[in-house]
Amino acid sequence: MKKYFVLCFLFLGIKVQAQKTPFELSGKKETTTYTAAIAYYQNLVKGCPEAKLLSYGSTDFGKPLHLLVLSKDKVFDPAAIRKSNKRILLINNGIHPGEPEGIDASMMLARDLIKGNKIPKNVVIAIIPLYNIDGSFNRTGTSRANQNGPVAYGFRGNSKNLDLNRDFIKTDSKNSAAFQLIFNTWQPEIFVDTHTSNGADYQYVMTLIPTQKDKLNGILSDYLTQTLVPDLYKRMEQQGYPMIPYVNSIGETPESGITGFIESPRYSTGYTTLHNTIGFMPETHMLKSYDLRVDATYKLLQAYVDIVARDASVIGENKQKADAFVAAQQEFPLDWKLNKSEVNELQFKGFEAGQKPSEVSGADRLYYDRSKPYTKTIKEWNKFEPAITVQKPIAYIIPKAWDRVINLLKLNGVKLREIKADQKIAVESYYIGDFKTGTRPYEGHYLHSAVKLNPVKQNLQYYAGDFVVYVNQPCNRYIVETLEPQATDSYFNWNFFDSILDMKEHYSAYVFEDTAAELLKKNPDLKAKLEAKKASDGDFAKNGPAQLDFVYKNSDYYEKTHNRYPVARLLTDVQLDLK
Repeated sequence: MKKYFVLCFLFLGIKVQAQKTPFELSGKKETTTYTAAIAYYQNLVKGCPEAKLLSYGSTDFGKPLHLLVLSKDKVFDPAAIRKSNKRILLINNGIHPGEPEGIDASMMLARDLIKGNKIPKNVVIAIIPLYNIDGSFNRTGTSRANQNGPVAYGFRGNSKNLDLNRDFIKTDSKNSAAFQLIFNTWQPEIFVDTHTSNGADYQYVMTLIPTQKDKLNGILSDYLTQTLVPDLYKRMEQQGYPMIPYVNSIGETPESGITGFIESPRYSTGYTTLHNTIGFMPETHMLKSYDLRVDATYKLLQAYVDIVARDASVIGENKQKADAFVAAQQEFPLDWKLNKSEVNELQFKGFEAGQKPSEVSGADRLYYDRSKPYTKTIKEWNKFEPAITVQKPIAYIIPKAWDRVINLLKLNGVKLREIKADQKIAVESYYIGDFKTGTRPYEGHYLHSAVKLNPVKQNLQYYAGDFVVYVNQPCNRYIVETLEPQATDSYFNWNFFDSILDMKEHYSAYVFEDTAAELLKKNPDLKAKLEAKKASDGDFAKNGPAQLDFVYKNSDYYEKTHNRYPVARLLTDVQLDLK
């Protein structure tokens, strides 16, 4: 009998030990590897009907994205979950694998929810264990030079050296496509993407970036600012981790003031905003010890679970109202600017900053004195206003040749209709009048900006199989902010349509000189237009080749598709022959 009890004790000890995460087993100094994390989750779901480990798509590393789903009712069909009026909370970890707190915290959270029978009945919790699988295999202890642990961690870039938190619109990585498949399949109401900060030194372990309140639909923004964010701050204060907004300093130190973070759709929470999902980027402070950073992340994730369970009904109602509002919305902001005249005051717990001689260069350098903590009032600017807006059309028409655009729209739940037979349609086309392009590559692209457009009404020929996208959908923001070329993260700005900027035909000057002379004789209006240009522009008047080019570009010889943006706007609700 004594031997039996000893064996039972040993068995229970082994079982408890097996449930510990690699982070806990290391004395809270190490983060898990991808292989260990997936093995841990696979073991965790064994014999637990309330948990499933699913896989989606692929990544650039050749492995699928995993998704742990915790469902109290043992229902794992997203459509059925939505019909049963449950909320979905999606947690993403390791988009930057050198910022791994969420990876380890989520493993412990999932275990504790399962083993403690604490999965809420009205919330389904979905966790991406590690998003940038590629970067997690590029493991060192030095790539984040300013960070205090863990012992070793992954690299920011994936196997294509892409920063995946800049890839949610252009989707150059398979990781992004797999994430968008998960996101649009599960359609979470609340999204959390765990991170670690860089920047100033201060007393806080956790800082927070919510979806920018002015960009978010007003119905959702009211709940975010009046209930959700204040409750998160209150709960974290009670847990011993007071928070502050992400310290986005306008000067060298936080005393100069901070501004809100305006996340465009290239970022995870900017992307989720396009779908009326409230998003968060928790940012732990890189100089705090790793065990504290993981603990703060764990407690924040638990706070999300508790609040979403408490407010499940209102969160669901708000999402439905926001979707209905956006489906009928007429005007859409495409770019944003900070209102510098509206300022808040925050109590900030920092450390005194000073200057001292650098031991490297001898020049003065910044340092923070942790022996001199302070609490000061600092300024925060966090009011953003639209800088560019557009009135939505009835629909956009996209020729079928632009299949990358079409596939991304489909991936994001956009409903497209196919044109049934060849037909001419009266549309508004944009001609690209001007734009700026970066002089250096950014995330594999020479990004466009400051786009100027010349809208022209035309009758254009479309063909069977071309696509019509009506702008009467809950995902209107995704449609408009990707298809309007002047939007910050439009497909145009990410170079999807650069081929239209090239001329495919031209002329030999010695031949076209005679043609141009004949055109001017037969077309008095063109002649008058040329003379007016010469009179108003002295350089042009002295430039013979420029004048010849002017005649060419104002004649029928000039190709009509040059600089014509291929996605047209349907402005009148005409009956189209559609499948």
